Amino acid sequence: GPRSCTFPAKLWLLVNNPRVRSVRWDARGEGLLIDQALFERELLGGAASEAEFFKTKHFGSIVRQLNLYGFHKLAVEPADSAAGPSLGPGAAAGNKPGSPDGPRHHFWNPHFRHNRPDLLARIKRLTKANKEKLDAGLKVPSRLLYDLQY
Repeated sequence: GPRSCTFPAKLWLLVNNPRVRSVRWDARGEGLLIDQALFERELLGGAASEAEFFKTKHFGSIVRQLNLYGFHKLAVEPADSAAGPSLGPGAAAGNKPGSPDGPRHHFWNPHFRHNRPDLLARIKRLTKANKEKLDAGLKVPSRLLYDLQY
């Protein structure tokens, strides 16, 4: 069952499940958009049948998993590129009418792509050694990305 799936495989099942509204593809089908408040209600709350899916009730744990599997957090586009003109000063903060629920997160992984389940096997959990290699190679750019977002 889904409990034995890897974390990326679980995400894949969720983002492609029409009943799950909190996790969806971005406009290009190359990234994940996660509506945090909805995700917590839908997938981490006790009531949902999917609540057992991640064995955690904390959104922070999900973000940690994403990071462990090499997903990068992107700045959320102010008004979903497809949604047309910006909705004034509040739009950038994500409080546009479409998402009254609070923070939305945009995550990207080069091997997590719409219609490419074959790539999922390449998403490996970062071991300490892998992480050190990555950190050594990515020190400068990831630092920069981080500063741009906060």
